[in-house]
This record gives sequence, structure tokens and C-alpha cells, in this order.
Amino acid sequence: MESIGDLLSRLGIRVVPEPTDDPEESEQQWSCPRCRGTGWVRRHVPLGDPDFGKMFPCTCRDNELTERRKERLARLSNLGPLTRLTFDNLIADGRNPETAEHRSRFREALAAAKGFADTPLGWLVLVGPPGCGKTHLAAAIANARIANEEPALFVVVPDLLDHLRSAYAPDSQVTYDELFEAVRNSPLLILDDFGTHSATPWAMEKLFQLFNARYNSRLPTVVTTNRSLDDFDERLRVRLTDPDLTHICHVQPPQSATLQRLSAVQEVLTDLRFENFDPEGHCVREDQKASLREAFEATVHFAANPAGWLVLQGGYGCGKTHLAAAIANAQTTAQRRAMFVPVPDLLDHLRSTYAPDSRVTYDQLFEAVRTTPLLILDDLGTQSATAWAEEKLYQLFNYRYNARLATVITTNLRLDDLDPRVASRLSDQALSHIVEIGAPDFRRPDAPARSNVMRPRPQTRNRGR
Repeated sequence: MESIGDLLSRLGIRVVPEPTDDPEESEQQWSCPRCRGTGWVRRHVPLGDPDFGKMFPCTCRDNELTERRKERLARLSNLGPLTRLTFDNLIADGRNPETAEHRSRFREALAAAKGFADTPLGWLVLVGPPGCGKTHLAAAIANARIANEEPALFVVVPDLLDHLRSAYAPDSQVTYDELFEAVRNSPLLILDDFGTHSATPWAMEKLFQLFNARYNSRLPTVVTTNRSLDDFDERLRVRLTDPDLTHICHVQPPQSATLQRLSAVQEVLTDLRFENFDPEGHCVREDQKASLREAFEATVHFAANPAGWLVLQGGYGCGKTHLAAAIANAQTTAQRRAMFVPVPDLLDHLRSTYAPDSRVTYDQLFEAVRTTPLLILDDLGTQSATAWAEEKLYQLFNYRYNARLATVITTNLRLDDLDPRVASRLSDQALSHIVEIGAPDFRRPDAPARSNVMRPRPQTRNRGR
């Protein structure tokens, strides 16, 4: 005959064992000493009380359900590895506490993020350059809401657009309408890296529909961007800057329009990446292919760990600018700071600061350029060779040489054709890696490749310092 215990077990009813007199045995056997693993307890009330003899869920069961709910919310949040980014492990003064104003701005943004996490109302817009801590703040908001058993959806804008496009595929497990509806009506939506997406008409229309729906419904939303809000489409800008709904935080001090342009990779270059660079491409001879492969490997290695100087030298159309821009775009993706600027444009920006209506002084602009952690100077040697231009470039190279700041230079000139003071620093093997690209002009594949023999000047190891 089946025992009562087996019968109850088969029916899903757990039996409360007799208490033991051995406290060590009890502690080792049961995960919860209150209910001894059953999940149910009786209340100690006198005979005649309505609760006498009734079973109630143990608090350990509530805790288990809470943890399960949090785990489910974390899965639905789309945070992935960003669940590690919380307010507890965030640097209070930010990643780049260069000045008192930087520290003050970050602390203000941190306070605003914590306040929003406690009570998500309206929109919070976090503006700042790559690597300033915007994503950490945004992810910390999501993780704080999940810790309070409240839902949050975290999406990177370019990834969101990719998912929406893929929903049109016949074999998609979710329809476009289902996905867009879920994002649009999320109780709390966090849009990371807004402005880094390709600005196609389709993408702009989908984003407007998303922002407009949440704007009209006043749904809590967090947006991070490294672009000036003035750069966005007017329909989006009006909603992002509505003072009745939006709180805008500049995680770092706002820059002038000139500095913002210099701090961001030009829009026409954002598609120049390592993924779409052909290391053999238009080359015919094996030595041309070898030089292009060497340049590709050198730039990929530099992008992973920017240190020292990298000089890409070769004729027009050999791929120098593509590789240099790919380094800058890789830094943007990794949320590290980089400044990409053609040398003639840089000199034009410096000249413009002398104008009476300039919003940035020469000293401010020059200081920002020469101290940036990674500077990418494209087309060195194509600028007008005036005495003023040579002096400014020498000051720039000399500062970064002495400070050992990571720098990438592209040029179609040989070292002998450059200012000797600059050439001396470029050829210092203790700091600089020169890569000669012998590939032909991809714009004119039938044209012969130019000889790219570099002739460094004789020098000692520390000459010019």
C-alpha cells in the first residue's frame, strides 16, 4: 500500500517534518529555518483566532518570487552585459574629471539620473562626447528600476533600427508591428547612442514616429547622444528640448559648434570602417597587396590600443583616409574620445577664431586639439605652406611629441618634403610607426602606383625633445 507521505508527494503536497532537537542538523538540512523548506508557516495565535491553524506563505517564498521577477525583468530589459553598470560602481566625478566644471557637470548628471531612477517622469536627455559616462548613467537607471521590480527597456538606436528592418523578413519570429508597438509603449524606454545611426529617410521617419508617440503619451524616456541637439531634424529637436517635458544634462561642459565639429567624425566618413575595407582591393602586384595588408593590420592594432604615433604615407587614393577614419569610428563605437580633422580644415578653424564674432577663442580651440587623447590628422602637406601655418603645426606636433599623446597622420609627401622639425619627430622610431602604402589610386585603377620610398633624416634617438 502507498504510504501517506508518498501519496502527498505525488499530489504535490509537501509534508512538514517533525522538529528535531539537534540544532546543527536542522540548520544543515533546511535552507529556511522558519518554514524548513516547505514555503509555508502557521501563525502563533490563540485558539479561536480566525488565523488559527491556517497556513501562510513564508517570507522566503516571497523573496524567491522577487528574485525570479527581477531575473525576468533583466532578461526583458535587453541590457545584456550592461547589468553590471550600476550607480554603486560609477565614478562620482566621471571618467574625465579634467576641470572643476567637468566634475560639477557630471555630478549634476548623476543626481538627475538617480532622481529619474527613483521617479521616472518626463524625459531625461544626456549629452556628451563618447566615453564621458552617458551609457553608464542610462544603464544604471534601468538596473535601478529592475531592482525595484519595475520594467525598463534599453536599446541602442542603430541596433533598434536593424531589428525593425529585420522584422520585415518572411522568417522573422516577430512582426514589425509587434516589435515597434512593444518599443513605443514600453513603460520606460532608454535610447542609447541616438545620432550614431545612418540618417536615411526611412530611419528618420521611424524615429520620429517613435519619439512623437512617446511625446504625446508623456511616457518616461531616457536619451543619450554625443551630438548637439541643434543638429537634429527640427521635428525631433522640438520634442527633445521641450522644457515642460525634458530635462537636458550636459555630462561634460557644452562645446562650441567648432569644437563639436572637430570632436565628431565627419558624417561622410562614418561609413569608412575596417569591416568594409578590402586589404587587397584594387591592387595588381603582390608587393602592392602586401603594403596594403600591412597598413590594414597596423591600423587595426592601433585602434585596439591607441599609443604612440602612426604615420600612413602613400599616394592619392591608396586607402590612407579610409584606414584613418576607421580608427576614429572604432573609437566612437568603443566610446573612446578621438578627433579626426584634415589639416587644411584645422588651420581654417584656427584662423576663424580671430574673427570678432567667433564663439571660441584661439587658445581654447588650439588647447582642445593639442591635448585630445587621440588626434587623427588627415592629409598633412596639402595645406598652404605659409609661415603661420608651419609654425602652428610645429607647435601642435611638438606638444604632442613631448606629451607622447596618441596621434595618427596621413600624408602623400615624403619626409624630406615636410618641415624638418616635424619630419624629425615623425621619424623617431621610439614613438612613431611609419607605414608606406604602395597601392595604386582606387579612383584611377589603370594609373601606375607612385613610388613611396620614405627617406628619414639621420638623427639620434631623442633628437628634437
